[in-house]
Amino acid sequence: MSRVAERRRATKETSVEIRLDLDGSGAAEVATGLPFFDHMLSQLARHGALDLAVHAVGDLDVDAHHTVEDTGIVLGETIAEALGDKRGIRRFASCAIPLDESLVDVALDCAGRAFLHYDVALPADAAPLGQPGFHPQLAEEFWRSVVSSAGLTLHIGLRYGRNQHHVLEASFKGVARALREAVRIEGGGEIPSTKGVL
Repeated sequence: MSRVAERRRATKETSVEIRLDLDGSGAAEVATGLPFFDHMLSQLARHGALDLAVHAVGDLDVDAHHTVEDTGIVLGETIAEALGDKRGIRRFASCAIPLDESLVDVALDCAGRAFLHYDVALPADAAPLGQPGFHPQLAEEFWRSVVSSAGLTLHIGLRYGRNQHHVLEASFKGVARALREAVRIEGGGEIPSTKGVL
């Protein structure tokens, strides 16, 4: 069964194209105009064992927000399409991911119900990362867009950590690992719900 999907979205603010293979090898081809965001999406592919191609062009002269949010929307749509009816998947997964001084907890449910709990406190003086800058608060907007479009329930919590690069990278790696486990086919071909549908 092929679990590959492609989606596109074009607005007056952005143009986003994404191709995703849930059963890939971790290959990433990412270009959003935001080097730090590219780095995070590449982590998602590598640690999620996804083949992920992302091409996004946005109004970065205005702000990075539109590009990040719309990339999340399209990625969520692509995940939903690739999952299909979710027959045989594990559905649930959780993990704790360290990166140096930072430790992030992630729990994921491919429930078909969109919900994000994002408990990652940012220092008041958090500075954008990379050039053009990716402000750390955009990570929450990205995950909110992903879960809304994909129908995922996602909890991300920072236990402790100081370096914003480490905190965000641990969270992306954590979601990647949880997604990798949650979408894994366990066999039997059943819908993992007593309702018979997700």
